[in-house]
Amino acid sequence: MPNLNVSQTLACAIGAGLALAPTLIGNAADSDPIITPGAELTELFSDAHFTEGPTVAPDGTVYFSDITFTDQTDMQAGHIMRYNPETGETTVFRSPSGMSNGMEFDAQGRLVIAEGADFGGRRITRTDMETGKSEIIAGLYNGKPFNSPNDLAIDEQGRIYFTDPRYAGQESVEQPIFGVYRIDPDGSVHLVVTDGGKPNGVAVSPDQKTLYVISHDNGAMGSNLPDEMEPHKGQMALLAYDLAPEGTATFRKVLVDYAPQDGPDGMVVDAEGNLWVAVRDETRPGVRVYTPEGEELAYVETPDKPTNVAFGHGKTSKVLYITAEHCLYSIQTTKEGYRLPQK
Repeated sequence: MPNLNVSQTLACAIGAGLALAPTLIGNAADSDPIITPGAELTELFSDAHFTEGPTVAPDGTVYFSDITFTDQTDMQAGHIMRYNPETGETTVFRSPSGMSNGMEFDAQGRLVIAEGADFGGRRITRTDMETGKSEIIAGLYNGKPFNSPNDLAIDEQGRIYFTDPRYAGQESVEQPIFGVYRIDPDGSVHLVVTDGGKPNGVAVSPDQKTLYVISHDNGAMGSNLPDEMEPHKGQMALLAYDLAPEGTATFRKVLVDYAPQDGPDGMVVDAEGNLWVAVRDETRPGVRVYTPEGEELAYVETPDKPTNVAFGHGKTSKVLYITAEHCLYSIQTTKEGYRLPQK
């Protein structure tokens, strides 16, 4: 979740009649279309401040964050939105949201949320969707608050991996590093990645052997720098780590290096292990599809710089939902999204 550019309009280009078709790369154009032939990007919602963290419930309902940066709004406290694909209606699920960012449904159908800074919770919470009650499953590390939990992924053992950078907020930064943490089922919290640059998106491969981490280092921890000063950007890359059975991670390789352009924000994996990555490169904004080795297979252009992606569930399991600045989009694919085995 890099900072919103306040000069950007609150309108989405698709609403103005623009239709964007995907581009297939290399062999994918001949043997495996990746995206449903003839599919185009569809705008579903366009009245948000900054969309992030899409995730889909077992019943197919789409939940996503609307982040309301307090230095750019009238101090709204963040919202979690709910889109019904049957009716096309979008409503508020929860407000205030704790400045929710990345979200994911676990194997029990509970909504796990990374709450950020900027008057947010700076914690990981879990909501029982039947009772509506939430619990805090990680709020401190070594007795101090997290910097700003950003995105998360869950493995088949129920362990939660989350990134902790800082892109916005006036609160003190109390953790000495931008890291990736793991929460075990017993509630213990472990720092597992310290060499991931400024970690943002995170995902676990379907075979549970790779932890993917996005480094999106915009060179700043907020948007209050003097106008004449430009931050020096750091690593913009998609990284792969070997994930051991006990949940430790060891750096393996840089899959894709995006420098000097902006890199990705969030990502998701499909059932075959391909990565669907929301890339904020302003010269080529959109979702890029990669093999586990980093070979690009397809590109879905978006009119706004995308923030995150999620596959649908059930009847919509081959639908890709995309959050991009102020909007929620969808496109039909030929691939099933990877799902945790339900318990």
